[in-house]
Parts: sequence; structure tokens; C-alpha cells
Amino acid sequence: MIINLISGPRNISTALMYAFAQREDTVVMDEPFYGHYLVNHDVQHPGRKEIIATMPHTFEGVLERIETKSKEAEHIFLKNMGHHLIDIDISFMNGWCNIFLIRDPKQLIASFAQVIPDPTIQDIGLKRQAELFELLRKQNGTAPIVIDSNLVLANPELMLTRLCKAIDIAFESTMLTWEPGVQVVDVPWAKYWYKNVQASSGFAKQKTSNRPLPERCQALYQVALPYYNLLVAHAISI
Repeated sequence: MIINLISGPRNISTALMYAFAQREDTVVMDEPFYGHYLVNHDVQHPGRKEIIATMPHTFEGVLERIETKSKEAEHIFLKNMGHHLIDIDISFMNGWCNIFLIRDPKQLIASFAQVIPDPTIQDIGLKRQAELFELLRKQNGTAPIVIDSNLVLANPELMLTRLCKAIDIAFESTMLTWEPGVQVVDVPWAKYWYKNVQASSGFAKQKTSNRPLPERCQALYQVALPYYNLLVAHAISI
């Protein structure tokens, strides 16, 4: 099974990837469309040149790499960013198990602004998540799975149990913890974005989660909120 997590940045998507990496029946891939996204869009992200040099540049190349990796285990967990999945035909996702990971946009934007000072609605990915959700719901006739990171952090075991049930696999307690430090599955951009999760050994709310939203980002928050509200209405409850 291809488990396709569609997240935004500055969420617990990497922690969730680490969790699935603890399963013996699952391999993981981190943001497989990132190189394709950077090559085709003029965005300046930390480590841009290194990322482009190590990843497929074409849509077909990405899917080929996913197909090859998927042969290594019964399941493959893809951690994707919604804003990487633009200007492409997403019909290939129809046979995948799609999960949307969301976060309160106030927390999301405040965190993102620590790395990229003036983020846009495209940068934070929430608008694209909502668009993809609606496209997949229309194509498949049912709403994709949605999980809220705040609820996962509030009760990791319960929420992971419910998530596993929703995707029809058995929950494993090994998903709750991992060894701190750089992980085998980490990627070139980990050194720019993964400091907190690499220091962790499980799901835990960061002390910085309640940092105030910068005044310069208030307008972005108002734009992002309706997209979050659309998605959170479908989220698995605690």
C-alpha cells in the first residue's frame, strides 16, 4: 500500500514519518517531489542546489523512484508537502491511501516565519492542501483522511491507533518512539529544518509551539484560516 501523507511545512510530518519508519512492514520516502518543485519554481529555499543535485527533476522520474522504493516492503509511507504538488495531474493518487496532516495556521505561520521571514499562502501549503483535498474527494467520491497535529500531540497512542484503523493496518507501539539524533531516513535539507525532531525520541509538543504570530503575518493568517477550517471539519477526533 502507498500511504501518501500530504502536509504543510512546520508540522509534525517528519515525526510521523519517523513513526512509520519504526514499522518492519514499511519503508518511507521524505518529500519525493521536492527536487521537481525547486527545479520548476523560482523559490529560494535553504540547500536548494544540494537538493536539486540529489533528486529527480521530472514528474516521471519521481514516480519511478517511488515505484522502485515501494518494492522494498509491504507498505511505503510518502511524506509529501502540498505546495510541492502543483502543476501536475494528480490522478496517480487515486489508488493511494491519502492522508492530510494539518496544523493550526497561527502556529504554522509563526514557526515558518522563523526560517523564511515573509511567507506567502503558497509557502505554507494550506491552500494547496485544501485544493488537493477537494480534488481527491471529487475524484474518489469520498473524503480523504484528515488528522490534526495538535490532537496527535495531545494523545499520540490514541490518534495513531485511530489513524492505523482508518488506513486498515495494525497499530504498533514501536511507532511511538525512536532514537534521538540524525536518522537513517533523513535527507539533505534535514539540517535546516529538522533540529527539533532530531532531538526528540517521540511525539512531544515543542516549547516554541505557542510563540506569538508576528504582526507582519496577521494578514496571511486571515487568508489561511478558511482553508484550515475546511479541512479540520473532516479530521479524526480524539
